[in-house]
Amino acid sequence: MNIDRAVLFLAGLIVLTGLLLSQLYSPWWLLLSAFAGLNMMQASITGFCPAAVFFRKLGVKAGNAFN
Repeated sequence: MNIDRAVLFLAGLIVLTGLLLSQLYSPWWLLLSAFAGLNMMQASITGFCPAAVFFRKLGVKAGNAFN
């Protein structure tokens, strides 16, 4: 797995977790999904992705998007 796939997997996991928790506990959990969406938009505009930095420090091999 490279950083690109790890970031996409993490983003999807966060969105789905927020949706699940909003159905089980409180609609306020939708803010978690909103945060993930806003972070993806910010990363596409600025080219900076905190999750990519985190995965790079964990030693995940580089992909094409976050070099």
